[in-house]
Amino acid sequence: MIVVMKTAATKNEIAAIMSRVEEAGCKVHPIHGEDRTVIGVIGDGTSIDRYQIGRMRGVETVVPISKPYKSASREFHPESTVIQVRGVQIGGPDLAIMAGPCSVEGRTHLIETAIACKEAGAQILRGGAFKPRTSPYSFQGLGEEGLRYLAEAREATGMPIITEVMEPGLVPLVAQYADILQIGTRNMQNYALLNAAGKSGMPVLLKRGMSATIEEWLLAAEYILSQHNNQVMLCERGIRTFSKETRNTFDINAIPVAKQLSHLPIIADPSHGTGKWEYVGPVAKAAIAAGADGVIVEVHPQPDQAWSDGRQSLKPEKFAELVQQMKVIAQVVDRNVPEQPEPSDMWQVVMGR
Repeated sequence: MIVVMKTAATKNEIAAIMSRVEEAGCKVHPIHGEDRTVIGVIGDGTSIDRYQIGRMRGVETVVPISKPYKSASREFHPESTVIQVRGVQIGGPDLAIMAGPCSVEGRTHLIETAIACKEAGAQILRGGAFKPRTSPYSFQGLGEEGLRYLAEAREATGMPIITEVMEPGLVPLVAQYADILQIGTRNMQNYALLNAAGKSGMPVLLKRGMSATIEEWLLAAEYILSQHNNQVMLCERGIRTFSKETRNTFDINAIPVAKQLSHLPIIADPSHGTGKWEYVGPVAKAAIAAGADGVIVEVHPQPDQAWSDGRQSLKPEKFAELVQQMKVIAQVVDRNVPEQPEPSDMWQVVMGR
């Protein structure tokens, strides 16, 4: 439930409400606005008499929350969340564009791809150092070596980096290098990992499970939020259906539904959503039209030689064309794609030129 305090409520009156809620075994999440304070009650509130709370001093009204996910619910947090990552805004009027190779294949390859993505208009660099693969014989990533290359690419381009973390014990290591932790579809309900990512305090991008309902997806986000980490992004990356023409079925419905149910930013992944590069552009543009706060796209200079997911990767020139097209769609839905500054001169040093 939500306890809405009066505009004239004192600090002592607010503290009394919070104390009463905590005595009942629930957590409190106060939101201090310009005019009034709203207290969110998180946990099993069945032992709390909301009518009794409503009669306490300073209380204007008590509103029950019908959704099982409290902190992720727009009922709990009516205003959309905006996350700032090294100057890049995610969830506001600007459209966030994340791009890069599926996996980090080497230092030179990554930095050259990162520069090409930045020049095309990307703001955040993606790349996998640890790769969860369906087959145990497939390339599993370069590990910490890949993380170091990502850090060098950030130094060369100025772009923050997003990379996947696969298990709780790896969270501290990945957090040393990354700016955003990615939780992959196979780990959406890995609750130990969700808690560890939440406790890190890092921004987290949570991909929807391949067979997950939207409610299950939001409940997974609730685990991260319950650790007092409000920097959570949702990512629609396609779900498994009976269709064989594409790798997954991108659920375009999920974007406006999630935007209505939750205040969290939502990112579209048309690369995994389709699995084929020729469909990435149309789905990316459709996602923006549907209200997505950003996209995450796989880019590789030689997709046919990629160590993973080459079939769904765009070449840099195709990605540059897509960015220009996304700008047009963004303007129609009152979004903006900010112009990117040139990569720093540091890239020449990093590349040994």
